[in-house]
Amino acid sequence: MRAIAKVRAPEFPAGTWFNTAGPLSLRELRGKIVLLDFWTFCCGNCLHVIDELRSLEADYADELVIVGVHSPKFEHEKSDQAVAAATERYEVGHPVLNDPELYLWRQYAVRAWPTLVLIDPDGYVVAQAAGEGQSSGLRLLIDELIEQFGDRLRRGDNPYQPLPPQPGIFRFPARAVRDGSTLLVADAGHHGIVRTELDGVTEVARYGGPGVLKEPNGLALAPDGLGFDLVVADTGNHRLVTLTGGTNPEPINLQRDLSTVTGAVPPVLSPWDVAWWPAAGLFVIAAAGVHLLLGWDPVADEVRILAGTTVEGLKDGPALDGWLAQPSGLAVDGDRLWFADSETSALRYLSLDGTLHTAVGEGLFDFGHVDGPARQARLQHPLGVAVLPDGSIGIADTYNGAIRRYHPDSDTVSTLAGELAEPSGLLVVDGQLVVTESAAHRLVRPAAADALVHGQALRTERPVTALRPGPVRLLVPFEAPPGRKLDDRYGPATRLMVSPSELVAAGAGDGTDLTRTIELAGAAGSEGVLQVTAQAASCDIGGDNPACYLARQDWGVPIRLDPAGAEELTLTLMG
Repeated sequence: MRAIAKVRAPEFPAGTWFNTAGPLSLRELRGKIVLLDFWTFCCGNCLHVIDELRSLEADYADELVIVGVHSPKFEHEKSDQAVAAATERYEVGHPVLNDPELYLWRQYAVRAWPTLVLIDPDGYVVAQAAGEGQSSGLRLLIDELIEQFGDRLRRGDNPYQPLPPQPGIFRFPARAVRDGSTLLVADAGHHGIVRTELDGVTEVARYGGPGVLKEPNGLALAPDGLGFDLVVADTGNHRLVTLTGGTNPEPINLQRDLSTVTGAVPPVLSPWDVAWWPAAGLFVIAAAGVHLLLGWDPVADEVRILAGTTVEGLKDGPALDGWLAQPSGLAVDGDRLWFADSETSALRYLSLDGTLHTAVGEGLFDFGHVDGPARQARLQHPLGVAVLPDGSIGIADTYNGAIRRYHPDSDTVSTLAGELAEPSGLLVVDGQLVVTESAAHRLVRPAAADALVHGQALRTERPVTALRPGPVRLLVPFEAPPGRKLDDRYGPATRLMVSPSELVAAGAGDGTDLTRTIELAGAAGSEGVLQVTAQAASCDIGGDNPACYLARQDWGVPIRLDPAGAEELTLTLMG
């Protein structure tokens, strides 16, 4: 790492803390190595990083304090109650500060979820890294700090104090399917599948459990003749599994031959749902972690990409050139595969001819609770969809706490039910709407009173970067951690992609340098989102078979054109 001027780490603001006995301060943590994790619970990449950090928490329990700084994207995520539920749901193993107004985000000049900031025992910033795959590099830096500070380190006295989970039949249930005279429920918080009577309350059997499944979120009944009965989206293990009767789950290897496409080895798929699409003869997987729809042919045992490029965003047209943003719930209606595109707060569908369409939704930063004509309607991070008996599409509008209905014939949206705690799935059982009310840990049958809600159309509140029209220098610093070097054995070790947009007149496209001049054009005051993707491959120095690593991050940077704006934009991958 190159030498840089020391910067004192900004102090924590007043706020609500979780997983600890009381408010923490960096001053009180002097003598400890501190790692800040800027995250938000809607972000699949952030959840991957929480998993990556578990080994650091275990291996450096005496020297390191990890603090999650919850920096919300959506309005719902500002709530202390919602952050408390997410901290429990995802088994976060360190203290968490809720920072609803993004105070620390601004203080640390953060530009992306997730971002990690390492602070030394004297309270100075050592490194900043954006995206997944950074924990192994941070481990090397932590080892250096332990050696450097030696006896000056304050060991032990970890402030992490989790609250015990509450008992119940379900813990954060995700979705349910009907199987004859019973329901099968993906019980994500208990890492299993629960079979209940049709009342959704009386337990009949339980499958899986910790060590077998991890945060299962989706289920699909298999057609006859395949040799198994149920397919499970085993989200936390990044795979599908099949079940036959009451036997143990059998894994399906979905990660083969996808690493070159997804940009990760192995690809962190986070399958959030699975559905059988008879017209295509495939099980479709909503691979939220890599922003793709995948298809598994169970007869040929082949997996292929159906839609998406791994770029996070909203773009329709030919499916293999399109952009998705954490596709979640799936529902099949003949030649159409409907899906909730959660990060764009959108209802979309894939046609059998390989074309993507958007019925409701505008993009990564537009959301709200607005009914009426679909082009004006707004959702807030939906996670589930279902085809209703009249042919309309039900939507589990998760962060609005509502069930919405899209009417294809009239191209309008209405609200069926509200005041629900993070509904994530829905189905119809004997004419009644059944909703998995995830944050209330139950299945409910709300009264379906169709109504119109005229709420606000909102935008994600993130600092806007003022850039001048004309040439702007884009820099993405990446420095290999100690003991590593860039891996250029098989070609360039780095990649930078700038997506086309109305404000980017020149400089869009794919390249290998992590610096580039782009040309911005438009009237003063014009606003947009600059989409940038960067990755860098590095390997350990020495040895016959050095371990190699890939760091990757997508940025969606809100920008405004201003003649007095900056001539340079820096997005740190690791530095």
